[in-house]
Amino acid sequence: MAEEKASAGLSLHDLAPAPGSHRERKRVGRGPGSGKGKTSGRGQKGQKSRSGSHRMRPGFEGGQMPLYMRLGKLRGPNNRTSMPMGPFRTHTSPVNVGALERFDAGTEVTPELLANARLVRGRGTPVKILGDGELTKKLTVHAHGFSKRAIEVIEAAGGTVVRLGPVQEEQQAPKPARRASRKPADSASDDAPETEAAAGEPDDSANDKDEDATDDASKE
Repeated sequence: MAEEKASAGLSLHDLAPAPGSHRERKRVGRGPGSGKGKTSGRGQKGQKSRSGSHRMRPGFEGGQMPLYMRLGKLRGPNNRTSMPMGPFRTHTSPVNVGALERFDAGTEVTPELLANARLVRGRGTPVKILGDGELTKKLTVHAHGFSKRAIEVIEAAGGTVVRLGPVQEEQQAPKPARRASRKPADSASDDAPETEAAAGEPDDSANDKDEDATDDASKE
């Protein structure tokens, strides 16, 4: 019987995941007999029992003063040099010297070369070389930062360390200048006929004064 089954080959109904690789989904709120009924494993009351309580923003401590606000800050304006935390925290792409062994001797290792080799992500983040691993090839390594051991390993292999300046942020292209509005010119042209008409009309106030003077003279 076993020989016939073996000769028949493997069928779809014989396929199964490897033992221990699949775990059944935990079904909650399905009665007390399941062990996860009623409160569904969240306990009674409290913030963690409410819906949406597990999607709180990072650093939120329930309303009390969070740690990043309790700590002292460096003096000066809020920039990367005075307060390297929160949105101003500096990030680097670490690369160990052991990963540089893949390059040929005499190669100039630059951040662009590391990005092409998929050792770092993107080219807008500073690169720092760390000292994990061994290096036996003479390389000229260009990076924004080096650990003390990384410098020792690179120079012991006959290589050279070249520090790069800070990463230059991409400058946004200037917005095109808006075209001058024609409203002022139109308003000036509209006002011109009025002034001309006013200049052509006689001055009624002067005539009224003359009439008043003649009336006074006749009364006298």
